Amino acid sequence: MKQKYIDLLKSTNRPGIENLIEFLDKTDFFTAPASTKFHNSFEGGLLQHSLNLYECLKELTHGLFPEDTVIIVALLHDICKVNQYKVDYRNKKNEDGMWVKEPYYMTDDLMQLGHGEKSVMLASEFIKLTKEELYAIRWHMGGFEPKENYS
Repeated sequence: MKQKYIDLLKSTNRPGIENLIEFLDKTDFFTAPASTKFHNSFEGGLLQHSLNLYECLKELTHGLFPEDTVIIVALLHDICKVNQYKVDYRNKKNEDGMWVKEPYYMTDDLMQLGHGEKSVMLASEFIKLTKEELYAIRWHMGGFEPKENYS
């Protein structure tokens, strides 16, 4: 999956894409979960989620947008999650009624910015985004945005 992700990013031929890939390789992007308890909350879930989104977006847009835009939006929409999740432990009773330590993912975000904004900012440090890409990444949470942002 990692190689597919990298190959897709490289196929965009964007200036700076190699530096972005190098940055991601120095983070936990390829091993991180996509969330703490919702979608793809397992090791490597963020990578799988991003590739899943690419496949869905490619199918849904049917060539309405340039391929490089579909790749950039899908693969970079959640880069804000790099180095954000940490493993911690909580007590839980097992099937025998004994207390055991159970690992779980927790959020440890040291850069508290909006979800979409943070992904746009990180991507923009390395590549130039089109306005469509910027807006698509910024607003990718759609109906999960706070109602104060609806306007």
